[in-house]
Amino acid sequence: MNGLIDPASNSPALRTALGRFATGVTIITCVDPAGAPIGLTANSFNALSLDPPLVLWSLRSASPRVGAFVAARHFAVNVLAENQVAISRRFASPLTHEFDADLWHVGIGDVPLLSACCAVFECETVSNQIEGDHVLFIGRVLRAADRALAPLVFQAGHYRNVGEIV
Repeated sequence: MNGLIDPASNSPALRTALGRFATGVTIITCVDPAGAPIGLTANSFNALSLDPPLVLWSLRSASPRVGAFVAARHFAVNVLAENQVAISRRFASPLTHEFDADLWHVGIGDVPLLSACCAVFECETVSNQIEGDHVLFIGRVLRAADRALAPLVFQAGHYRNVGEIV
């Protein structure tokens, strides 16, 4: 391996090294205390347990949307398909997002669910806790759906497509 990284003193290099790990891309959604839909792009999603069915994801503590997710009793994880780069970019921006009626429908707890994505996990919030500079959210999966679509992948700062190994 080239050059060892001291994570305590070289945060940019650590970020680059972490970015070598390919992840799926999701839009996490909830409704805020006033009932307005909230969503953001995240690639910090993972399965945690099958029994009970639990998933986890994290959000930067400084995010202006963290309060809505901490207060939410439900959230959804919408796993994006490779043709959904535009919506990923839209929900990754700091601007207020419009939930187009033709792209979304309502799930458990009135949480917005994205149509035409690879998978959707509708969750009840089990816990959230501050760890480092992020809040870690754990949810119990109440309902899940999936479609046989190629996923959108993010690696080394770029969107990627998944190709089949022959």
